[in-house]
Amino acid sequence: MTTRIKHLYLHVPFCRSICYYCDFAHRVFDRKLADRWLGRVEEEISRECHDDYETIYIGGGTPTALSSVQSDTLLNMLDPFSSNVIEYTIEVNPESLDEEKIGIYKKHHINRISMGIQSSDDEILRSLNRKHTFQDVKDKIAMLRDNGFENISGDLMYSLPGQDLEILDKTIDDILSLDLEHISLYSLTIEENSVFGKKGVKALDEDTEAEMYERIEKRLTAAGYIHYEVSNYAKKGRESKHNLSYWNYEDFLGISIGAASKIGDRRYTNTRSFERYFKDLDDKDEDLVLSKDDREFEHLMMSLRTIYGLDIGEFNRIYGEDLLKKYEKGVRNPAIRIENGRLICKDLEILNHVLLDFML
Repeated sequence: MTTRIKHLYLHVPFCRSICYYCDFAHRVFDRKLADRWLGRVEEEISRECHDDYETIYIGGGTPTALSSVQSDTLLNMLDPFSSNVIEYTIEVNPESLDEEKIGIYKKHHINRISMGIQSSDDEILRSLNRKHTFQDVKDKIAMLRDNGFENISGDLMYSLPGQDLEILDKTIDDILSLDLEHISLYSLTIEENSVFGKKGVKALDEDTEAEMYERIEKRLTAAGYIHYEVSNYAKKGRESKHNLSYWNYEDFLGISIGAASKIGDRRYTNTRSFERYFKDLDDKDEDLVLSKDDREFEHLMMSLRTIYGLDIGEFNRIYGEDLLKKYEKGVRNPAIRIENGRLICKDLEILNHVLLDFML
């Protein structure tokens, strides 16, 4: 019997400009190339999509880099699989979002927006090669609210070159003034193939980065946000259902260039190459069959990222294991507690260190 997959991710591999920190699968937008990509995506959707999904997430890249006509074309392809969707997210960039695209999103029943804000300091935004200002962010959020969007998430970055604690505090003030339902937090990671990586740009020192993380955590929780996952904060009931599917180690299907999938004991990633993608939909950059031990540890690791932790009984049922015996050393770690049948990490900030005790 084929297991129903409840979660779909689709990657849009285009941006209007390339952020200096980014190493995702993407190219500068070209209309003809995007049209060709859409044709190939339609083939992949026809071949791979068979379910009525509970969550759909369109990310990138920059989905708003597509023209309005292309956006409508893409969403038309997904309409047959979205009739019962609970959470339908699209990532947006303030510089390429407009009223027409918002109207298209509404028409196709998208109900959650994830906006790349990163900082409210315009000078820092320019240093990242972001083309919007914080005023643009405020204007586009107001536009979304006027069009009935009630679930908006914003990305916030820290440990950025030129960012000090004073600038960070001002950014937190500005982000809180937006009254977003959800905030995702990212520290700058210098990727080798990003512009920053090629230029030898360095992130801030570890002590400053840790202080920034703690300051953001304190400010957001004091403002009423629930720190429900290592890097994510939400108002009550506004946690990302799609991302929770990853952390609960559920199966998901990824469509398009560079998209990852996990189905049963198989995890694979589509090629990041446009040329290879156009030639062969079966071309993968990674294709692994996970051992039982691999799946057990990944399930544990992902679940401990959230404040909800891991359901011990469900884990034992799925894998035919006694979790508390198999991971006895990890369970004894002082940062781990058992509450209502769930294994929970009390301090998400030190999770990576805690997980060392769970490695067999």
